[in-house]
Parts: sequence; C-alpha cells; structure tokens
Amino acid sequence: MTSRRRPVDKARRAALDVLTAVRVDDAYANLVLPQVLRKHGLDGRDAGLATELASGAIRMHGLYDAVIDACLTRPRLQPEVRDVLRLGTHQLLSMRVPDHAAISTSVDLVRASVGQGPAGLVNAVLRTVSRRDLAGWVAEVAPDAATDPHGHLAVARSHPRWVVDALAEALGSDDELDALLEADNAAPRVTLVARPGLASVEELEAAGGTRTGRSPYAVTLTGGDPGAVPAVAEGRAGVQDEGSQLVAIALADAPLEGRDSRWLDLCAGPGGKSALLGALAARRGAVLLANERQPHRAALVASALRALPDGTAHVVAGDGVRPAWVPGTFDRVLVDAPCSGLGALRRRPESRWRRRPDDVAELAGLQQALLDAALESVRPGGVVVYATCSPVVAETTEVVRSVLARRADADEVDRFQLWPHRDGTDAMFASTLRRRAWSDRD
Repeated sequence: MTSRRRPVDKARRAALDVLTAVRVDDAYANLVLPQVLRKHGLDGRDAGLATELASGAIRMHGLYDAVIDACLTRPRLQPEVRDVLRLGTHQLLSMRVPDHAAISTSVDLVRASVGQGPAGLVNAVLRTVSRRDLAGWVAEVAPDAATDPHGHLAVARSHPRWVVDALAEALGSDDELDALLEADNAAPRVTLVARPGLASVEELEAAGGTRTGRSPYAVTLTGGDPGAVPAVAEGRAGVQDEGSQLVAIALADAPLEGRDSRWLDLCAGPGGKSALLGALAARRGAVLLANERQPHRAALVASALRALPDGTAHVVAGDGVRPAWVPGTFDRVLVDAPCSGLGALRRRPESRWRRRPDDVAELAGLQQALLDAALESVRPGGVVVYATCSPVVAETTEVVRSVLARRADADEVDRFQLWPHRDGTDAMFASTLRRRAWSDRD
C-alpha cells in the first residue's frame, strides 16, 4: 500500500517561489511577492506568513547560511535545498513556529519541490538548528565582538562585511551601527503620499492611515492592500517612503529668485518623486518634465503621472548625461541618481547580497556625470537637488565634493541624511545646490 504524502503548505510554497525568483531571475522580492500571492490565491494570515517567510529568509540569509553550514559535514548543497533550509531556519530561530511544524513542513516542501532524496538531510539539519536559539547560534558562528566588532555585526545582523564597513564610515562612528543594521532588518511600514491638489491627508486617514509628522503629505497604513485605497488606485495618491517625499519637498521648497515655471526630474523612473513634484509644480503654475533613460521605465513614470492635470507634466525617454534640451532651460532640477540602494535594505533586502564594492566605484562616475548634467540644465540662480537612496560616502558627499571642486558656478546650500533607525525612513541623502547667477561668480 502506497502512503500518501501530506499536502504542501501554500504559504511556504509561495515563499519558496519568491526565493527562487530572487535567486534565479534576479527579481526583487517586494515586486515578485504580490504576483506569487495571487498565483497561490493567498490573502490575510496566509499572505502575511508567506511574506514574513520570504522576506526574513532573504534578509537573514548570511547568518542562516553560516548556521546551516555549521550543521553540515559537506557544505555543498543544491540551491533549491538551501532555500528550503533557509526558510526552515527562519521559522526555528526568528518566528514563533513550533519546532516540529517548522521541520515537518520543510521536509514536505523539499519533497514536493526537489524530491525524496534530500528529505532526510533537511530533517537532520533542521533538528540540529533547533538545538540552539538565535543568540546561541550567533555566539557559535560569528567572530568575537571584542576583537572583530564589524565582523561580528556582519554575521549577527546578516550584512556583508564591506557593507557594514561602508555604513560605519557614513555614520562617522560605530555608536549607532548596530541600531542601523537592526533597523535594516525590520519590515518597513507602508507609507502613502497624498499628492497635493489631487488627494488629501484627511482622505487617506479616512482609509485607515495615520499621519507620520515629517512629510505633510504622508500617512502610514497598519495593514491591508494599499492598492485597495481609492486614491491610490486612481493615481491621486501613491505608495512612497517618507524619505523620498522629503527629497521632492526639498527641491520644491528651496529658495529661488526669479522665474519658477520649469521643473525637471532628470532620472524619473519609476515615477514616485515625479508624481509628487508634478503635483507641487501644478499648484504653482509650473510644468514638470520627467526624463527617464529606459523606455519601459518611462512608461511607468507616465502611469504615475496619469492623475495630474493635462499639460502640467510631460515624460520623455532620453539619456540624462547627454540631455537633448538647451543648457539653462530649467529653474529646478532633481537628480535622483542610480545608486547602490544600500539605504533601502528594509524594502529590498536582496540588494545587500547582490552589490559588490566595485559597483559603488562604477556608480560614482555615473552619479558625477548626472550631477554635472543637472547643473548644466538649470539656469543661473536656479537650484538642483542631488539625491541617492544610499548613505555611502562615495555616492553622497564625495560625489558633490568632486563635482563642485571642478566647477566655479555652483555652491552647496543645504544637505540632509536620513536614517532608518533615527527617522523611520530609507537612508536618503539629499544635497541642494544653487547655480550661481552671473553677478555672483568670481
């Protein structure tokens, strides 16, 4: 008589699908997750479980791999088997899932996804993992905190060592480093923006939002699907981290003398900042040009701007380093430059494992070129905001310093750096520069 296998838990199957897409297709978990949840018909608690499993296993992958490897005599594993073990380890060490449930469901999952062969291995490894708690495993696999503090934190908080070093440099000391790394591992709140003139904060509050206090247009949601909020579905509001809102507001609020009718978002995709800027510009009678190099991302920008009044915003697909417009065309310019994304690890935890130190050096060259183009695009007396979703010094203050060192026509007039552990936002950096009027130049 053939024994019948237990059905695989749908939430765990969905979480494994997300890990597979991230590993095989270089997908972003926060983008692929809604598709996977729909595919498996998950909502409510099951959707929440799948989300926590996938996000937690990706976020803590470095620590969990060290734990898994400590339980193996032969560290080489099929990637699919390691994914199942990461999910099981997350349940055992970081969730309130009973040990027997975490182990048995992981065995069921590997049987269904890979086959019977590795089932015994998964069972044995997870039983070994279950013999210590999280703190016990950190003490076992991490370097000593006294002799190698960054190495210890890299394992304990599951960040690559070079990222820990770069974040420590950006902070200026190690005093807040552990708090920052811990904040990177916390699930972010869903924050909405009420695009002025199109939606109000009061409307979003009525839909279940709570004011945040930093951006006058921001509310947070404690649960539910933000796409179900009418203002979001209609494009009058959107999902946008408060740090990103503050970058757009910094450009709109920068003091300006003279004409204020032409605004530019030089690197506009996917369109969140453009939509807020467009709404702010429209209320002043200004027009926004949103430029995006990649046509498919330019289409996303156009979708984000769909609720704005006709004629107040336009989208073009073009190279921001070699713009098609006449120099000095614009009064306000935002350059939200492509960056490592190391300031948004709460929302995109896989970025920490994909980036390499060489990426930062390569990006810095592009960032400088874009900031130069932005300064050429703004008129004398106009303002530019240079922003990155990264606090890494080579992508922030060093870019601004390098550009200003070779230009005699611009000055930095303001700067801010946000942090998830201090501000509850992504680690957004913004520098406001003013292009000198001809009468101000030496």
